Amino acid sequence: KLARTRNIYIFASTGLELFFSRKQAEGFKEQGNAFYSNKDYSEAFNFYTKAIDACPKNASYYGNRAATLMMLFRFREALEDSQQAVRLDDCFMKGHLREGKCHLSLGNAMAASRSFQKVLELEPNNRDAQHEHKNASTLTDLERMAELSFEKRDFRKVVYCMDRALALASACHRFKILKAECLALLGRYPEAQSVASDILRMDATNADALYVRGLCLYYEDCIDKAVQFFIQALRMAPDHEKARLACRNAKALKAKKEEGNQAFKSYNYDAAYQLYTEALAIDPNNIKTNAKLYCNRATAGAKLKKLNQAIEDCTSAIKLDDTYIKAYLRRAQCYMDTEQYEEAVRDYEKVYQTEKTSEHKHLLKSAQLELKKSKRKDYYKVLGVGKNATDDEIKKAYRKRALMHHPDRHSSATAEIQKEEEKKFKEVGEAFTVLSDPKKKTRYDNGHDLDNDGDFDANNIFRAFFGGQGGGFTFDSSPGTFYF
Repeated sequence: KLARTRNIYIFASTGLELFFSRKQAEGFKEQGNAFYSNKDYSEAFNFYTKAIDACPKNASYYGNRAATLMMLFRFREALEDSQQAVRLDDCFMKGHLREGKCHLSLGNAMAASRSFQKVLELEPNNRDAQHEHKNASTLTDLERMAELSFEKRDFRKVVYCMDRALALASACHRFKILKAECLALLGRYPEAQSVASDILRMDATNADALYVRGLCLYYEDCIDKAVQFFIQALRMAPDHEKARLACRNAKALKAKKEEGNQAFKSYNYDAAYQLYTEALAIDPNNIKTNAKLYCNRATAGAKLKKLNQAIEDCTSAIKLDDTYIKAYLRRAQCYMDTEQYEEAVRDYEKVYQTEKTSEHKHLLKSAQLELKKSKRKDYYKVLGVGKNATDDEIKKAYRKRALMHHPDRHSSATAEIQKEEEKKFKEVGEAFTVLSDPKKKTRYDNGHDLDNDGDFDANNIFRAFFGGQGGGFTFDSSPGTFYF
């Protein structure tokens, strides 16, 4: 009888405690609702937590806290509360709906679809669930499209897909990382770094974000720092294949480039050229480093007199980095060496517009002068001598060319040939008149216009140089033998 009385007392006491706990929990919930209505989500969270502590088996309390966590963008915690709510009450429609929205925000379209389908089983006409179910389907399509585009290396399309996907799944780190990686591959490094840094601020151990951060540094030719990030990513995720490959490429690229530089410094230009070629094959995506490698190979090529190839390498460097001043300067010099003065002037103008230094101004003026000189008759070419020819070499060349083109030698040729040879004969006379006169030669070499009317008497020059009255000559039976 005493035992029965004691049990009744214990049962009554427990019931009273439960009653007061529930009443207290409801009070906390009401306070949480008030703060939620006023958009004070932090305080709402605190009171919903008190309600759960007072009555941990109530599904709606978890559901309310999940809604608050969603407003605070703490979707992973909100997902846990939503899942706990539906575990306590599988018919709790709002719990399933919030679970689906959390899955969607975190980028798990498949799980979101299952949750929304459960809502529609409970309430077939629930418009919110119908709308979100379509969003989950759209997200699946965008993921598939992005995956195919990445395989095709259409990184712009991937970024487009990820922007649309993140509008539906704003808390998905996976989508952010994919977007950041593609931005890096497109050379948009500041944007990519910003995305990766945002994730690392929230999760310093995120291996994917560490990899993307390293990738940006690697593509900006900060290879040592990049390797540190790749190693850190591999510490967090030893099986991270992209980080492992990037780390290997970074080390190989640095080693090969340094080896080429050392060969160049040792005047072994053939070896340097080959080493730069090997370095260029390591990673086609590394734009900035490859631009430098092309320019380095152009420098080695110029030393090896491979001027046309050097020009092509500089052009490749500029295509990769159109702000690369050194490549413009190297190409301009190669253009000068191959007498392509218009192209040289164009490159030097580009350089001077970017960096207005006295050195660049001097280079531009020199190229413009050579261009001006190239548009005149090249008297050195007419005589077939170099620009550093001595007076004796100029005289010998004139004698040879004058005899070669003198009209008397071609008196039996056709009228057309006679006219052409007479023209060449006069040009030879013009060239000798200028290059044999020190003052005229200096003015000519400096690009100044010569004060003459262009009326050279080539026969008078010929007679003055060779002697004789009429300047005529005859041939004997041996070709090329002349008698005066």
